[in-house]
Amino acid sequence: MTFNKNLLDKMPSKYGVYIMKDFSNRVLYVGKAKNLKNRIKQYFFGKDTRASVSFLVDQISSIDIIIVSNDKEALILENTLIKKHQPKYNILLKDDKTYVSIMINASHKWPMIKLVRLKTQPKDKNLYFGPYTNIKAARSVKDLLLKLSPLRQCSNSEIQNRTRPCILFDIKKCIAPCVNKCTKKEYDTLVENVVEFLKGKDPTILKNLKSKMKIASKNLEYEKANDFLNLIKQIKHIRLNQFVDILSAKNSDVLGIYIEDHFVMIVKLIFLQGRLTTSEHFSFFEIISPKEEILETFLLQHYSKTTSSKEIIIPLKLKNMKIIEKILSKDQKKIKITHPIKGKKKELIKLSLENAKALSIQQKDQKSLNEKKLLQLQESLKLTNFPHNIICFDTSNISETSKVAAMVTFIDGEKEKSKLKLFKIRTSKKGDIAAFEEILYRHFSKIKNFPDLLVLDGGKAHLNIAIKILDKLNIANVDVISISKESAKHTKALTKEKVFIPHLKEPVFIKPTSPTLFLLQKIRDEAHRAAIGFHKKVRAKKTITTKLVKIPGIGHKKTLMLLKTFKSIANLKKAKRKDIEKLKILNSKDIEKILKL
Repeated sequence: MTFNKNLLDKMPSKYGVYIMKDFSNRVLYVGKAKNLKNRIKQYFFGKDTRASVSFLVDQISSIDIIIVSNDKEALILENTLIKKHQPKYNILLKDDKTYVSIMINASHKWPMIKLVRLKTQPKDKNLYFGPYTNIKAARSVKDLLLKLSPLRQCSNSEIQNRTRPCILFDIKKCIAPCVNKCTKKEYDTLVENVVEFLKGKDPTILKNLKSKMKIASKNLEYEKANDFLNLIKQIKHIRLNQFVDILSAKNSDVLGIYIEDHFVMIVKLIFLQGRLTTSEHFSFFEIISPKEEILETFLLQHYSKTTSSKEIIIPLKLKNMKIIEKILSKDQKKIKITHPIKGKKKELIKLSLENAKALSIQQKDQKSLNEKKLLQLQESLKLTNFPHNIICFDTSNISETSKVAAMVTFIDGEKEKSKLKLFKIRTSKKGDIAAFEEILYRHFSKIKNFPDLLVLDGGKAHLNIAIKILDKLNIANVDVISISKESAKHTKALTKEKVFIPHLKEPVFIKPTSPTLFLLQKIRDEAHRAAIGFHKKVRAKKTITTKLVKIPGIGHKKTLMLLKTFKSIANLKKAKRKDIEKLKILNSKDIEKILKL
């Protein structure tokens, strides 16, 4: 039984909490609102565009409401009800709370630079720098480091099996440790330079960039100068966030609070044994309380449960700080609340504020949401590269006729219309595999800027042919996957789909509700749509040409002239006799036959 939308107009326009339930009376979602009627209506009339909302709405059978006197009470009640019921969609609609780190896998003989996301600090020999709130900045700095220090970019399995250097060696983007084109000492020197830079001990890169920016500005190359300026800012952002071992060896939390237009973002940086490991963030809307009151309420609500923190560092001094300390210090465990005025802890407060400000912007920025989906894609499929540039191929034909293919490009999760590429299949060999073999070779043999990820619409055989082509062309720095749709359905519904990955015999199944799957389906379906659209055009043109050629007295040259003038058979049929006669290539009998088409 679905929810009766006629009840929406009977909802009160007051502060309160709404509890959405399914037909079995199970709580699906708990939310708060300044105006219950308006907020609940947003779910049913397309105002709330979050991906999971459509799944939620389909399951709602009833909605309970609890009216409260103000927004703060609604916030407290919402928090209490979520803890009590653990609703499914309160979990699905939340962001996870970890940031990106740059990793140098020092445990490997030939270390490489990778972007990773950590929930806890790993106990291994690898080096980790971060975490960073800005994925784009971290990726830009990684790309810069690879230009200056050409370390390997291929996967661990690739480097073990190579017998000759890949194309990155030829274009001087890698010194090819895989085939001993460099000594271990030379390679380690490059790694040390990267580590020194990430620790902020190597100022030469920033000096060089500043010098290039001044030269570009002097030469009136303002766009180029602005690119250098943006990169300098991103490097400073990276270095600012490197508080990896700043506190004494104890568990501490650093809170930052950012308020803009009644939107509150609170960030908690979590230090375990004095080392920054991860963070959590909490966003609140329509809060009108002063900053001090918000922070006091947060401390009492959040830390009333069990916590491993012994110290909470806060961004402003509270009148009731000592009282809150006593309330939170229970069960023989003492919690200290401090408000630093200067020193390293004050710097951490500034860091937490920057994190809070960055996150508040990210939540309103669709591009940053795409960055997160791409990072999840990289992690889910264990890709070597961050999939900034993704290309996808698909083919289309009917009974091996009018065989075509299409390639679509996605940059940062968004389709680049200008980079659509269409192919007419030339090979006489039958089947999809032969078509893929041809178009992949034609494409990759001509390009210089390689994508981060190649996606194929197909199964294991399609993946293997792609690997074969890349290996033949000596390209080792492109990740490859293939995605096989369930029962040949191109749909974003809750269906299982197989993702084939190199070096794994069995396919990977991604959860039907996962944003990663939605993104892959979106990319695959765009390639499918482009291939089918091109196939229809080629087939239609071929059909038109065939109709004209079959008319006695009209050969190939006359057909091309007619199509060039009238663009289509439909226009030709609508044309007046005098317009056709103007071409002076047809006699009266030919014109009569054309008009009867």
